[in-house]
Amino acid sequence: MKDNDFSKGAVWKHITLMALPMMTAQLVQVCYSVIDRVYIGHMEGASSLALTGLGLTFPVITVISAFTLLFGMGGAPLCSIARGMHDKKRAERIMGNTFVMLCIAAAVMMLCGYLFLKKLLYAFGASDATYSYAREYMLIYLAGTPFAMLGTGMNGFINSQGFARTGMATVMLGAAVNILLDPLFIFVWNMGIKGAAAATVISQAVSAVWVMKFLLGKKTLLLLNRAGMRLDIKLIGEITSLGLTGFIMAGTNGAVQIACNNALREYGGDLYIGIMTVLNSVREMFILPVQGITNGAQPVIGYNYGAREYDRTKKGIAFTTAICIIYTVLAWLIIVLFPKTFIRVFTSDADTLKFGAEPLKTYFFGFFLMALQFSGQSTFVALGQSKYAVFFSLMRKIFIVVPLTLILPKMWGLGVNGVFIAEPVSNAIGGIICFVTMIFVVGRILRE
Repeated sequence: MKDNDFSKGAVWKHITLMALPMMTAQLVQVCYSVIDRVYIGHMEGASSLALTGLGLTFPVITVISAFTLLFGMGGAPLCSIARGMHDKKRAERIMGNTFVMLCIAAAVMMLCGYLFLKKLLYAFGASDATYSYAREYMLIYLAGTPFAMLGTGMNGFINSQGFARTGMATVMLGAAVNILLDPLFIFVWNMGIKGAAAATVISQAVSAVWVMKFLLGKKTLLLLNRAGMRLDIKLIGEITSLGLTGFIMAGTNGAVQIACNNALREYGGDLYIGIMTVLNSVREMFILPVQGITNGAQPVIGYNYGAREYDRTKKGIAFTTAICIIYTVLAWLIIVLFPKTFIRVFTSDADTLKFGAEPLKTYFFGFFLMALQFSGQSTFVALGQSKYAVFFSLMRKIFIVVPLTLILPKMWGLGVNGVFIAEPVSNAIGGIICFVTMIFVVGRILRE
């Protein structure tokens, strides 16, 4: 357990060495998650309706992601803290219990998805014109739920052991397979949106096999074994308590997507749901590096906290916050200057290009304030302070974004523009309050 000791050497170097592979992995993950939209948005014929149909599946996929984070994001930081305390047995039990819970959750998610698919898609904003596209995609995508949850959820345990390059390879491998298969399935074999789903499922399966092979192999510091898989209710409670942050963040994202889709369907129709699909895709492109930085910092911060190296913990938090703010300011400027460039990546539809540029600039106004939210959230998670992280996840999405999304379109004649304004307003309020609270809370915790 002396390998990958984050309590020695410069903190910023440890974070950089962990974050750079994760940032690369997250950038590749962009391709993984949005490549379907890129190809579908450029299909001949009804590409706009197909892209809108794909956007309607986001809430379902987000719910699957939420349960992945509930156990994966809960287990991995807890594992880092156990490593810092040099308790290998506890670290392996955390990993084993997380694996079992991911398997159970995947089976439940898949079953519920197939049973209630039609009702869910219409509740999420589908129209008669877009339902068939969403249904075709989800019927195949749901079959890959176990692969998606295990590949993503267990990859965090590779990173928590300090093997960031191996964790990066998980994402890169899946993305490479998806990028190669998508054009074959969609265009060469004329499978359309069903081909996009099939390529995604295969790529997720490849990633899951890679992760499991490592955690069951000889190179891992923590071995996934039967003893660790014996369910411990108390330990599951600790995992889910810490993972509740990621679960709520993803779950509330789903709530926001549902609110946006229904408001856009009422005030703008299918075209604007398609535009929101593009906006969410651009957002993923730019926010994932921030997630790479914060995810890379979490094992380092958590390890030093567990090792009682509190000055190093503070340095890690400060470095992570500064890098995130600098990056998001630059990203915001690029988006505002070249909005149509990013829209063209995802669609060649003339109406989407014509009406999408202004909503894109509105949606990303003050984007750098998101860095404050991510920095605060990730610090709370790294230090095991789940109650604060949960509160601020709920506050920004449920208590600010969703109400504004439903109210603003009805005020001052804003209409569809009100939906896009809700995001920057929530970033400002939620981000600032979360970050300021983090400064005071972390200071108190480390003093004590």
